[in-house]
Amino acid sequence: MLKYLVALFLSASAVNAVHAQSADSTGDLMEELEGDTKSGKKQEVEYTFKATRLINGSTVENLAHGVLDTRISHRFGNLNQGAENFFGIDNAYTRIGIDYGITNRIMVGIGHNVLSKENDGFVKVKLLKQLEGGMPVTVSYFGSASVLTGDAIVPSSIDDDDFKYSDRLTFTHQLLIARKFSPSFSLQLTPTMLHLNLVDSSKYSNNIFALGVSGRMKLSKRVALTGEYFYRFTGMDNYYGGQKTYNSLSLGFDIETGGHVFQLHFTNSMGISERAVLAQTTDTWEKGGVRYGFNISRVFTILKPKEFKK
Repeated sequence: MLKYLVALFLSASAVNAVHAQSADSTGDLMEELEGDTKSGKKQEVEYTFKATRLINGSTVENLAHGVLDTRISHRFGNLNQGAENFFGIDNAYTRIGIDYGITNRIMVGIGHNVLSKENDGFVKVKLLKQLEGGMPVTVSYFGSASVLTGDAIVPSSIDDDDFKYSDRLTFTHQLLIARKFSPSFSLQLTPTMLHLNLVDSSKYSNNIFALGVSGRMKLSKRVALTGEYFYRFTGMDNYYGGQKTYNSLSLGFDIETGGHVFQLHFTNSMGISERAVLAQTTDTWEKGGVRYGFNISRVFTILKPKEFKK
């Protein structure tokens, strides 16, 4: 499955290198583009995605300077839990986060995962921007760290006396590479390295290498179909709490309503942090281990842009 998705990304890039990308709109925008061409300035491609996160993973989108984003991510239990658990609604997992744009290229964020009692923080830096007739992709770096503050699952090979606070830490490094192929379709590749400070080193490596493939297909002016898949090159044999772990697959919809972006989706990942998605997904779609979830985002302008201060 992964090789076909990668092939699709590369093929579409080749086609778009030959054929000019369709404009998002006409009229004044076309005049602006023509003016930029005459002046030698290339137009930046905007809104590759509509939010800084697609489903579980981050996108190349950044908050503008001085913009604050409050995010609530919620996952219910498995749909196959039956009527006695109201098809998973009785079991829930929530992450509450606050993100902020330090500059137009740098944003930071912190979050708290309620059920797992995991705190996380991240920084995202936009390195390259896709340009009309120029740079073919947007590239960003995403780095995060998280710490478990509740009860941690300690491998049986490690004595409790040897368990240190640093064993609660996890670090993630990602390179986000995305291209907006048309006004309706965007695709992103996400090479990822996850480092777990504590594993059973006699069986597993501390590092998990993975490749994320995510996309967005616009269905209407305010609704888009989204998808996300993380394929692990290492860590495929990992167990979590005595259960086998699987690759994360998610499908959903983005719904835009003014300052809000509602993201509705189905996923086999219960957790929301990078640690949980890559190393602790213990359910699979084939066995009915799918849960409904949503993300809600509300942005606020804390610092007004200079052109609006007067």
